[in-house]
Amino acid sequence: MRANFDAQPHCAEFTVQRLAADCTQPDTFIQNYLKPGVPVVITGLLGQDAAWTVDFLRQHLGDRTFPVRHYGRDRYQQDKRTWDTVGSGVNVRTLTFNDYAALLENGEAHDQDLYLARSALTHTPLAQAPALVQAEQRLGFTSPVTALNLWVGPSGHISCLHYDPMDGTLMQLQGSKHIILFPPDQLYNLYPFAVMNHLWYGLRRRAVYSQVYPDRPDFDSFPRFQEALRHRQDVTLKPGEILFIPSGWWHEVSSVGAGAVLSINRWWNVPWGRSLRTWSKWRAHLGSVMAVPHTLREVLPGLVSATREYTLKELLQRL
Repeated sequence: MRANFDAQPHCAEFTVQRLAADCTQPDTFIQNYLKPGVPVVITGLLGQDAAWTVDFLRQHLGDRTFPVRHYGRDRYQQDKRTWDTVGSGVNVRTLTFNDYAALLENGEAHDQDLYLARSALTHTPLAQAPALVQAEQRLGFTSPVTALNLWVGPSGHISCLHYDPMDGTLMQLQGSKHIILFPPDQLYNLYPFAVMNHLWYGLRRRAVYSQVYPDRPDFDSFPRFQEALRHRQDVTLKPGEILFIPSGWWHEVSSVGAGAVLSINRWWNVPWGRSLRTWSKWRAHLGSVMAVPHTLREVLPGLVSATREYTLKELLQRL
């Protein structure tokens, strides 16, 4: 990949609004942000009860097993067009939380870019964490698609540029995350992987991921990305803050700060008025449907083998 390192990204013309918890009521949040699909940071809504740490998670989740994604440190030096896996499609290791915490402490998680990602807290003591659930209720969310999901990783990890077909809330608990955002109407200026990819890669390389590195763009290969940069927004999410990421909004998430970085997210149904007019959402669902034949060929042998439980867990992680 020949990147155009001389070209500097265009400064963001817009910034993500920040709202104090005292100024946030469900009806105003729904009217001003949820229904139209506008990203926003809510500050001061998570109390001290939500100040989770790795030690806190050890106490509550220590012997429970989780899938840990193995990205490898050289991945983000490669041309994305050469990748055959991305996001939840990368190889995973199943570890207890205690074992993963030890890798965070000895530096191996950083060296190998090992990320405990999107792990549902269902059937754990933290499944209905009061401070987090109350924060969601204060914003007026009522229609969850998923359980609370745990994300823990080393500083420096990057979840590369992508969008989700559902609305999301990202709650930052330890460390900080820097998020680059682009609106849904920049879909094709961000050069997503083709939907047809799902026929060959199944759920391993999804069409919701961009082929572009936003901070070191290759304008020769991706010239329309210069237009997308005019719409870029940046925000740093600090402990105790919540970011609402509407369906179709592109985001690249970088973990920053010393030590482990810990977040919780949940995905929500998109209001019908916005859902019907969001092509990005339906494009993502179309890709998932096209992935079915490849996914069945890949997982059926594992479902009738001694590794059936592991195969199911890996499939659920990708879904």
